[in-house]
Amino acid sequence: MRYSLKVPDWNPNQYLKFADERTQPCRDLAARIAVASVRRAIDLGCGPGNSTAVLRERWPDAELTGLDSSAEMIERARREYPEQRWIAGDISEWAAAGGDPFDVVFSNAALQWVEDHASLYSRLLARVAPGGALAMQIPGNIDALPHRLMRDVAAAPAWSRWFPPGKLREWHHHEMEFYYDALAAAAARLDLWATEYLHILPDAEAIVEWYRGTGLRPFLEALETDAARQHFMADYLERLRPHFAPRAAGGVLFPFRRIFLIAYRA
Repeated sequence: MRYSLKVPDWNPNQYLKFADERTQPCRDLAARIAVASVRRAIDLGCGPGNSTAVLRERWPDAELTGLDSSAEMIERARREYPEQRWIAGDISEWAAAGGDPFDVVFSNAALQWVEDHASLYSRLLARVAPGGALAMQIPGNIDALPHRLMRDVAAAPAWSRWFPPGKLREWHHHEMEFYYDALAAAAARLDLWATEYLHILPDAEAIVEWYRGTGLRPFLEALETDAARQHFMADYLERLRPHFAPRAAGGVLFPFRRIFLIAYRA
């Protein structure tokens, strides 16, 4: 199987290949936010705007802003949803900048790319208006089998020279106790939970496609040519196949654990 990849730019079309599966956790998070009146909300790491569209469905009268570090993602969002406000920018810089507060500071599957969660989350909560909420969801599967297999491929003799210690930029991820400790003193109330979604995908190749737009990116960015990236993904697919054989009824079951947090300000 041959893959076509543009690196290092984020590719909205690649990300949206699994739009339904990627948007469901966003819907689950938005539905659980208990804020009486939402006048202003911001979607951090808004991507191509699919998560911001969920916020618009939930709060149709609110002033909504989407922020993402990828110019390609923001351009796609502007094209799809021209009535919204879109900002190309860095989440850490936004958190530290201060400014008018938001009733909801929302982030769906983006904060895993941002460093220093111990200070980041407290800064994000400080941007929330009184009575409002910080609501986030990140992948909670950094040690799941597909991620372990990525690291196994990178450590293999054919690839290890491309991945010296400290070069690989993987997800920033902690368990729920960490986020409780980071926010409990400043939050009026915390709501924490984890959900494992069981996605039904056609085959192991689809799992490579899934991660090609997200979790595989740090590995692919470390390689210099498209040919090398093709080869790396082929090796990864071969390691995946024995663990994700098609079921008798067709398709493969792809578990994906996610961590959710809602912190409310007094």
